[in-house]
Amino acid sequence: MTDMDMGQYLGAFLDEASDNLQRLDDLLLQLEKNPTGMEIINEIFRVAHTLKGMSATMNFEKMAGLTHAMEDRLDAARKGTLHLSDSDINLLFTSLDTMQGMVDSIRGGESDSHIDVSDLVASLRNLKDVRVPAPGAKKKEQRRSELSQQEEEWIEEANQLGLTVYSVHVTLNESCLLKAARAYMVISRLEEMGDLIKTDPSVEALENEEFGLDFTVYLGSRQSSEEIKNAVEKISDIVSVSLEEVILTEEEVFSTAPAKVEQKEEVSPIRASKSAAPARPLRSDSVRKASQTVRVDLGRLDKLMNLVGELVIGRARIERLVQEARLRDFEEPLAQLGRISGDIQELVTKLRMVPVSFTFDRFPRLIRDISKNLGKDIELVLEGQETELDRTVIDEIGDPMVHLIRNSLDHGIERREERRAAGKPEKGILRISAYQEGSGVIIEVADDGAGIDPAKVRQKAIERGILTEEEAAVISDEEAIQLVLMPGFSMAKEVTDISGRGVGMDAVKTKVEALGGQMDLVSRFGEGTRVYIRLPLTLAIVLSLLIKVGDETYAISLENVEETILVRKENIKTAHGVPVTLLRGEVLSLSDLGEVLGTDMQDSERSEYPVVVVKIGKNKIGFIVDELIGQQEIVIKSLGRFLSKIRGITGGTILGDGNVALILDVASFYSTKG
Repeated sequence: MTDMDMGQYLGAFLDEASDNLQRLDDLLLQLEKNPTGMEIINEIFRVAHTLKGMSATMNFEKMAGLTHAMEDRLDAARKGTLHLSDSDINLLFTSLDTMQGMVDSIRGGESDSHIDVSDLVASLRNLKDVRVPAPGAKKKEQRRSELSQQEEEWIEEANQLGLTVYSVHVTLNESCLLKAARAYMVISRLEEMGDLIKTDPSVEALENEEFGLDFTVYLGSRQSSEEIKNAVEKISDIVSVSLEEVILTEEEVFSTAPAKVEQKEEVSPIRASKSAAPARPLRSDSVRKASQTVRVDLGRLDKLMNLVGELVIGRARIERLVQEARLRDFEEPLAQLGRISGDIQELVTKLRMVPVSFTFDRFPRLIRDISKNLGKDIELVLEGQETELDRTVIDEIGDPMVHLIRNSLDHGIERREERRAAGKPEKGILRISAYQEGSGVIIEVADDGAGIDPAKVRQKAIERGILTEEEAAVISDEEAIQLVLMPGFSMAKEVTDISGRGVGMDAVKTKVEALGGQMDLVSRFGEGTRVYIRLPLTLAIVLSLLIKVGDETYAISLENVEETILVRKENIKTAHGVPVTLLRGEVLSLSDLGEVLGTDMQDSERSEYPVVVVKIGKNKIGFIVDELIGQQEIVIKSLGRFLSKIRGITGGTILGDGNVALILDVASFYSTKG
């Protein structure tokens, strides 16, 4: 394949390789729980074979060689000559990680040539000391006894027609990368020299490379064994060819006679043409249904979403102009345009949606490795993997999720002896769930571990000067637990490879809020910890509340808005120096948004004030504004590299009148205030 061809197909190769590596990861985790599961072993063999063929086609020889060595190891297990031990499975996991490194290297513009796999390949092929039958496996009988009654009839018929029937046993070279292609060439060559009766293994198995390095073809021919042998040996990657004449005993010939009367007659490959079923080409020529899906570059979807965003902005401007000009004739076509653009927007949004399994699928392997490293027994429960989120959100949430998982495994779930002493099952449970709630998605990470000790959090806060002893004494346990979300706050006693680097939960909280989401932490000492993450379905076009503060218009995502109310001046009181009001019997803290933004309010003396009630975690706060304009779909636009770090501003949008409005991150205002 030329460099131009490789460049054309590289993207497809990387996508397919990533999918197959993830599939291998899942299968190896299943195999670890059931090392004798033949269906699992066969499926791993098939996926490894697919990877080998793909990488060989793309000239990635190191990857092809490694997957070929994996095939050899798995083939020994399939034949019952190797019982897969823990070390064998660890070796397969190491091979998988190495292949992932190769794919990452190729994706980065390099190749697989700089990665040394020689020791790994040698370990995979070192079977001399471990080739023992698997438990319950039976020694394979000789090939002659595997002939069916029908096949014995065909051999007898060939003999009656003057043909000699040979069993042609072919062995391929260990370095052969395309075994199916070589088998096809052997069968094609033999078809030219006689009639094929059967193959062992079957044609389908040869086609799918579900065999080791050898196979047998039963051939009826008038040519000599030397002529047949010489013809096959000319094919490359053939190590040896041995022929044995198949001769049926009188008992075998006699036993086939009644079958012609009692059994339904099958077409003999001897009487039929050479295109009979057993001799069909290895590559299936059956009509296959066209794939119902296509891979689309994410950059193209981003461009399409940007164009839809411009369409939404243009529609809003036209609607405003029509309203101002009072052009009633435009109302109906404009309403139709609104419906069409809305449908397009919904469709494009759905095109970008992917299930959270896109991220969740890598967690079982992560937890398997960490739990082995920590010496803990942990069961992972995944729920709601089919829940969908925007691809951009999925890409961004992966690392924060990994941080939460590491915290749960390292700090949360106890060791076996500690759990036993606490009266808990030795196996800890980590539950990761995803479900849709309203216009957002909740991701929940929960463990049944030790939980967070509020007393230790208070002590740590005093040591770091975050709280005085008096302040620590009056705060509730729930308020104390929330301190772990502060920047740099860590309860780890020592730095490990898993966690405790001083980054703290604030890194997760900051990332979630940057995505327009919210994070909440609930923990009960001795019982476990739950982290709730609420995320918007998409980041491109969102429904927002437009408000006015001074002369400026701002937007707040409705994901963050609990409700809007009007508060009369006489109902505003002061508690601990903070303005508050009663909302359905509960105290609601108030904050002047103009003061927070540094913008003068229009009229500080009025009889009642518009208030936007925002829920941040379990807390509510009301922001006083000048005017509530109403709800509107907005297109989020980036403010660029220099303005992206401004706290409290997540982006900008273009309104129907052409003016720009800033999008507020009200959660950060609450953090600043607190």
